[in-house]
Amino acid sequence: MKRFVLLFLWVGFGAVAQETKPVNHSKDGISVDTYNFNGLEKFLHQKNDTIYVVNFWATWCVPCVKELPFYEKLQSEYKSKKVKVLLISLDMNKDVETRLIPFIKKKNLQSQVLHLHDPNADAWIPKVDPDWSGAIPATIIYSCETRKFYERSFTYEELENEVKPFIK
Repeated sequence: MKRFVLLFLWVGFGAVAQETKPVNHSKDGISVDTYNFNGLEKFLHQKNDTIYVVNFWATWCVPCVKELPFYEKLQSEYKSKKVKVLLISLDMNKDVETRLIPFIKKKNLQSQVLHLHDPNADAWIPKVDPDWSGAIPATIIYSCETRKFYERSFTYEELENEVKPFIK
C-alpha cells in the first residue's frame, strides 16, 4: 500500500509539474511558448517594480488586431519607465505555427507573445478576473500595489491614460 501511495504521489506531482512547463513553437526565427493556465498564471502576478500590461487577444479577432499597434507603441515609449507588455494569444493550438507565428513575423511584433492553450476556460477565466465574460480583447494592467481589468478595446490615448496612474 505504501508503494502505491508513493507512486500515486510521484505521478500526481509529476503531472502538475509538467503542466506548468511551456511547449515551444519555433518557425522562421520566431519562437512562441504555449502554456496551460497553470503555467501562464505566474505572468499575471509578478511581484517586482515593473508595470505589466497583459492583453488577451487572437489573430482572428478584428478589434484585437486593430489595437495591437497601440500595445507595441506603449511598449516602445514606456520601456524606460519599467512598463512591460505581454500579448497572450488565444489562437487555437493547431494554428500556432501556421497562423500565429507568421502573424507575429508579418506585423513585426516586438512585445513578448505567449500562447495560452487550456480548453478548460470555465476554470481559468474567473482566475484572470471574476468579472470577465471571456470576450476579447481583454487587458490587465497591474503592479505590486494595483490591478485593473478591462474587457474592451483601446485607442492608444485611452491605453496610455490607463497606464499613467501606475507610473510613479
